Amino acid sequence: MNLILNNFEQYEAVIGLEVHVQLSTASKAFCSDSATFGNLPNQNISAVSLGLPGALPIGNEKAIKYATKLGLAIDSKINQYNFFDRKNYFYADLPKGYQITQDNEPICLGGKLKIRLENGTEKDIILNRIHMEEDAGKSIHDVDLKYSYIDLNRAGVALLEVVTEPMISSGDEAAAYLTELRKLVRYLEICDGNMEEGSMRCDANVSVRLKGETKLGNRCEVKNLNSIKNVQRAIEHEIERQINLINKGESIAQNTLNFDAVTGKTTPLRSKEMANDYRYFPEPDLLPIVISDEYLAQIKADLPALPEELYQKFTQEMSLPSYDALVLTSEKYVANYFLEVCNFTKNYKMASNWVMGAIKSYVNEKQITFKQLDIPAKEIASIINLVESGTITNNQAKDKLFVELCKNPDAIVSDLVKQLNLGVSQNTNELDGFILQAIEKFPDKVKEYHNGKKGVIGLFMGEVMKLSHGKVDPKKTNQLIIDKIESLK
Repeated sequence: MNLILNNFEQYEAVIGLEVHVQLSTASKAFCSDSATFGNLPNQNISAVSLGLPGALPIGNEKAIKYATKLGLAIDSKINQYNFFDRKNYFYADLPKGYQITQDNEPICLGGKLKIRLENGTEKDIILNRIHMEEDAGKSIHDVDLKYSYIDLNRAGVALLEVVTEPMISSGDEAAAYLTELRKLVRYLEICDGNMEEGSMRCDANVSVRLKGETKLGNRCEVKNLNSIKNVQRAIEHEIERQINLINKGESIAQNTLNFDAVTGKTTPLRSKEMANDYRYFPEPDLLPIVISDEYLAQIKADLPALPEELYQKFTQEMSLPSYDALVLTSEKYVANYFLEVCNFTKNYKMASNWVMGAIKSYVNEKQITFKQLDIPAKEIASIINLVESGTITNNQAKDKLFVELCKNPDAIVSDLVKQLNLGVSQNTNELDGFILQAIEKFPDKVKEYHNGKKGVIGLFMGEVMKLSHGKVDPKKTNQLIIDKIESLK
C-alpha cells in the first residue's frame, strides 16, 4: 500500500467499511428456523424463510441483546426506541422481494474502535451506525453450465451491519480495523468471526481525492470480501486503479465491483444503487423495539473485560511491552489464562513469556484452544515462582518439569520437583569440581578465550550443565567459569 501511495503522493484514499456480522443465534432473525452453518442446501427453511404469502415474522430477542452488547462495547449511543424497515429489491435468493433491515432508526449510533498498526500508529475508527437485519440466501453459479442454484439456508439469518465513517485511509488500516472488530465480537461471543464461512463479510467503499480537498470523490463499492487479506488487497488495487484513471483524465464511474482473489483485480458488477432505489418504508409486521434503562444496565454489567481494557491493564498496571499485550489480548481465553496465572504470581513478564512461549507451543502441538487447555494456571505459576526464587533453573522448568506436567496435568508441581529430583545445587565444592573438569577437558579453548574469543564460555557452560545434570545456577556458574579461566592467565 505504501508503495502505491508513494507513486501518487498528491492523492489520498477515503475508505468506509460495511461489515456484516452473522450473529451466533440458534435460530434465524425472524423465525425459528435453524441458523446452523453447513447443512445440506434448503434444509433450514420454512414458510417465513421462503417468503410464502401470509407468513409473518417474529423478533429474535437474543439478536437484540447481541446488538446492544456490541454497541455498548464500542461506546455507541443505544437507540432505546428503534424499529425495522423494508428494503425492497428483486434478486433470486431473496424470496420475499425485500429484506427486513433498519434504515431510519438503527439500534446503535456512533461509537469508535481503536486500531494499532505495525509501525506503532494508533487511530480511532469512528462508526456511523450498527443496525440489525436479515441475510439473503445464496446463489450458486458453478454447479451447472446453464442454471444457477439457490440455497435458502442462509435466508433470514440474523446479521448486524457495522458501518464506519469514511475515515480509513489505507488497506493496512482496513485490515487492522477488521482484525480488531473480529477480536471484539469473539470476546463478546456474539459471532465466531470465521470470514471463510461467511460469518463476517465486508463491503469496502473506496474513493480518492487530491490531498487538501474536502469534497469526496466518486466512490466504488467492492462487495462480499471474505478474508482480511482480500479486503486489504482489494482496497490497494482499487486505490491504484482510480488514481490511474484520474491521471489519464478519465472519470470514476460509481459502480459496485467484484474482487477476483486470483487476479487481484476488481471488475464492475452493476451501477451503484442509491438509497431511494430501495424504497425503504417501516416494516408493518414488526412492533418497534423499546429498550429500558434497566435492560441496558444489566447488559453493561454482564460485559466481559474487553481487548482495549486488557491492553491498558497489561501495559500500564503490569508494565508489559506493547507486543506482549497485543499477543495476550489476541484471544479472549489466552488473556483469561494469563490473568489466572497472575493470580498466583507477581512476575508478570515471566508469566507472559510462559503463556506466549511454552504453553502456546503446547496448545498448537495438541491442536487445541486455550479454552480446552487442561494444565492448571496455578501450577504454571508455581513453576514461575520456583524459577524466580532460584529453587530450580529455567532449563529444568521447561525441559523437565513442564514436560512432566503436560503428561500428567493433574499433578502438583511441588510433588513433581521431588519425584524428578530437581533443584539448584548449593554445594560450592562440587560446582568448583565440575568447572575444573570442564576446563581440563578443553585446554585449547582456554587459550582461545585468552586470545579474545569470549564466545567459548558457552562450551564450558554446556559441559558444566551436563556434569551437574542441570542442577546449577546458570548466571552464577557463568561468572565462576569466567573467573576461573581468567585466573589461569
